[in-house]
Amino acid sequence: MNKRTNGKISGKLNLKRASSQSKRIIALERVLIGLFAVIICHIFYISVIVGKSRVETAVKQWTHESALAASRGEIVDCNGKVIATNGTVYKVVLWPKSVGKGDADRVANELASLFDLDYDTIYKRATDKTRGEYTIKRQVDAATIEKLRLLKLSGVGILNDSKRYYPYGTLLSQVIGFTTRDNAGQSGLELALDKYLTGQDGKIIIETDSRGNPLPYTGSYNEDPINGSKVVLTIDQVIQSYLENALEEALRVNNAKDAQGIIIDVNSGAIKAMSTKPDYDPNDPPRSDLELLASLSRNRIVTDAYEPGSTFKILTLASALDSGNVDLNSNFFCNGGYIVNGERIKCWRHAGHGSQNLTTATENSCNCCFMQLALRMGKEEFYDYLYAFGLGQKTGEFFDGESSGIVTHEKYITDNDLARIGFGQSIAVTPIQLAAAISAAVNGGYLYTPYIVQQIVAADGTVIDEANPSPVRQVISSEASQLVRQILQSVVDNGTGRNCQIEGYFVGGKTGTAQKYDEYGRVSAGSYICSFVGFAPADDPQYLCLILVDEPKVGQIFGSTVAAPFVRRVLSEILPYSGIEPSHLSETVVIPDVTGLTANEANKLLQESGLEGIYECDNVVTLQIPAAGQSVVKGSTVLLYTGYEGVNDLDDNPQPLMVKVPELYGMTAVEAYNALNAVGLIMASDPEDPYGYVLSQDIPYNQEVEYGSTITLTFGYPTGSGQ
Repeated sequence: MNKRTNGKISGKLNLKRASSQSKRIIALERVLIGLFAVIICHIFYISVIVGKSRVETAVKQWTHESALAASRGEIVDCNGKVIATNGTVYKVVLWPKSVGKGDADRVANELASLFDLDYDTIYKRATDKTRGEYTIKRQVDAATIEKLRLLKLSGVGILNDSKRYYPYGTLLSQVIGFTTRDNAGQSGLELALDKYLTGQDGKIIIETDSRGNPLPYTGSYNEDPINGSKVVLTIDQVIQSYLENALEEALRVNNAKDAQGIIIDVNSGAIKAMSTKPDYDPNDPPRSDLELLASLSRNRIVTDAYEPGSTFKILTLASALDSGNVDLNSNFFCNGGYIVNGERIKCWRHAGHGSQNLTTATENSCNCCFMQLALRMGKEEFYDYLYAFGLGQKTGEFFDGESSGIVTHEKYITDNDLARIGFGQSIAVTPIQLAAAISAAVNGGYLYTPYIVQQIVAADGTVIDEANPSPVRQVISSEASQLVRQILQSVVDNGTGRNCQIEGYFVGGKTGTAQKYDEYGRVSAGSYICSFVGFAPADDPQYLCLILVDEPKVGQIFGSTVAAPFVRRVLSEILPYSGIEPSHLSETVVIPDVTGLTANEANKLLQESGLEGIYECDNVVTLQIPAAGQSVVKGSTVLLYTGYEGVNDLDDNPQPLMVKVPELYGMTAVEAYNALNAVGLIMASDPEDPYGYVLSQDIPYNQEVEYGSTITLTFGYPTGSGQ
């Protein structure tokens, strides 16, 4: 074969080899391109399709995110005294993914034992790797947290938390209400203003190792919480204490079902104090007994409508004077009853009051007079005044379960019903309605909406809402109002309200004794609500106080003896506290100590001093109101209480029967112990080994308790103290 032929064959082989190599290269390129495409698609899938969830999963494996609880806004009185605040406590959380291998049993055992929880529930949570975090226990105290730290449990975290504290214990409890264990409002203002008081939680992200322990030299991301708003009340803590002390005593000495009271600024409608006794401690409400809790937390001043009786006569008087149907020279005759459409409706004094002018009839609280006033006005005119005074309507303030009262439509009212309405029957009002209406009758005629929230201030200091009191309407003329004040002052000076006379001050007021009804609408024999409403100074009213004593169980049941002395006590404390100086000199006497004497002996001694004793039976006097040593207007009455055991067994140097609780908020344990010991009281602490400062006391400042009583104090560090 020649060279040319060999060359041709060789060339063909080379071409075949080249072609084969080219095909292999192309195939390889295609494979590489395919692999590259698969890689690109996988990268796209990882980074775009599932990337976000994978990153979140990775982050969750080495970080923990927990909520930072916002502090609930404080509630303070008009002078800035804290009534509801927050104490620093802790929250225990469980991070299941950080529980070490084989540690779940120990974690469940220790947590169940320490917090008295169910082991199976904790173990199930500790082994649940699908969940990021479980809250094991909230509001844990510092002492328990120290025990937990020593256990060094994997996957268990400790975060700051807050707990609601009420430094004054039972003070204003029905108004303030309380929160759930999770710090959400559950009743009272805590519930009504929850959207303002509740802040916005923040969060914290912490880098941790596989056992859930924070890694050193790593940072954490915090999103700060926004704390709740501060609520400023019209309540004055000192005035509230005055009222509550008086109600406690009224409840005790009258052996009553409950006692209620409200103090209002007549020139603005601002509520300065409001309470019902018995009450409860919002630091430890009886959650296990819902019926008891509902009863004790009920703000009866706004929820319970009742037949007011003779205190209502103030509104009848004001309406009749303003309408021109009566004047100071009008005369009335009472023979013990008044006939309306053939029915004889009785006066409370069956023997009658005889002939009397308007002032004397009001001093005597004569039913016959007020029946005639209502009938002179007629249904249409009288009803116009009733509605103008705000009856049959809610006040619209932040109160749970407020009642609008019961005002039967005038088309269903007969003249007989109208006559009864004139002296406070056949109509039902709430105490807050009555207080607001009477304020209008004596302040110049202007009706104000009663209110209790003065201001709501955001955490950054921005004022969110602020009260701007202005009259709703003028109900009666200033001239008619002046006559009402004049007549009601005469009731206290000369009539049924004498037990509310205060040295150096002119006081106006009116008694009330109303029957109660059973579940069938029948008069309940022996069941009454006794009340007294007083205002001072009578010529220029500033404060009005209404006190009701429900179902007193004493011999003499009248508003003048059951309720008036306690209104006197409250007003006599409020006036000098508020800087209102006495306007005149009164002929006064100092009350002698008559305890230990028989009631007859005590009354003789009182009469020698120009006083009069009121008592049920001639037993040994164990308590007198007002107390010995007080200066009162000559001619005043002293209530003598008898029948208590053990008084005759007092030694030659007896301890005081009652002492006042000192204010302990903010004291250390030693300071609080010394303060209580100084007045003969015993300290108990929560926790048993106290730390920090007094955050609350179960019996409020200035309340009277028996000598030797135990006062329980809650200790800790207030929120923001840095402890």
